[in-house]
Amino acid sequence: MIADIREIPLAEPGAGPYGITVGPDGALWLTLVHAGAVARLGPDGAVQTYPLDPAGGRPLIITAGPDGALWFTRSGDDRIGRITVDGEQDTVALPAGTGPGGIAVGPDGALWYAGMTSDTIGRVDVDGSLASFPLPVTGGFASMITAGPDQALWFTLNQANAIGRIDLTGAVTLHPLPTANAGPVGITLGGDGALWFVEITAGQLGRITPDGRIDEFPLPDRAARPHAIVADAAGGVWFTEWGANRIGHRDQSGQFHTHDLPTPNAEPHGLTVTPEGALWAALEIGAIAHLTVTSPG
Repeated sequence: MIADIREIPLAEPGAGPYGITVGPDGALWLTLVHAGAVARLGPDGAVQTYPLDPAGGRPLIITAGPDGALWFTRSGDDRIGRITVDGEQDTVALPAGTGPGGIAVGPDGALWYAGMTSDTIGRVDVDGSLASFPLPVTGGFASMITAGPDQALWFTLNQANAIGRIDLTGAVTLHPLPTANAGPVGITLGGDGALWFVEITAGQLGRITPDGRIDEFPLPDRAARPHAIVADAAGGVWFTEWGANRIGHRDQSGQFHTHDLPTPNAEPHGLTVTPEGALWAALEIGAIAHLTVTSPG
């Protein structure tokens, strides 16, 4: 596979682009974790930055909601933020100490989030009503979350070394990983109906089926520290190699391909694939990367 990578400056150095998603307006929306802001990159290339209102949070993961707005986690002040495509903001206050990380739209049309420092998974309706479900672990560090194919949400437990499943009633099932201290982080629903995740400390990809079968796939570079993962339309998955300054890909046949970022120490984090199939990555140095595959071989 041959790919072309173009980096686009988005914010001042140190702003910290982290999470990224495609909005309902066709723009790219990102969290600026260090600057305490949300940014929008329009199809015309125009960049708008919206400081958090109220100030004080560290925005992490952002997703398009079912209501035409963007929803994001604020880990610094225990809130879920909401921003319209016109930049209007409001928040939902969570219990103190929640530490929200990942966020995803569930099959019920609500926003579900992972409570990193509270051993909880939470649910927020678009009207702001809130529910929280305790996890059967202590210090598990629930990190990222995604909707599965089975009317449930699936999430990573970075410190408990497990993948969790929570149904819409709040019932939780945990699946321990075969590799000790693997450190799962990003998770996504693959085109094959399984959940794919990254193991940042083990240097592996993982795959879990809805019935709980787990397979692990070592990366060519076990020290690459994979962080985020997203599925593509061809049955493969893209992932960031945070420790190696690369974007990686595993295709449907199991072949791995890696692509070096032009700027050293760019710190790639979140990924998103547009409806047209374009891949974008948030780079903590203050930019985003656009990867275009020029040859599938």
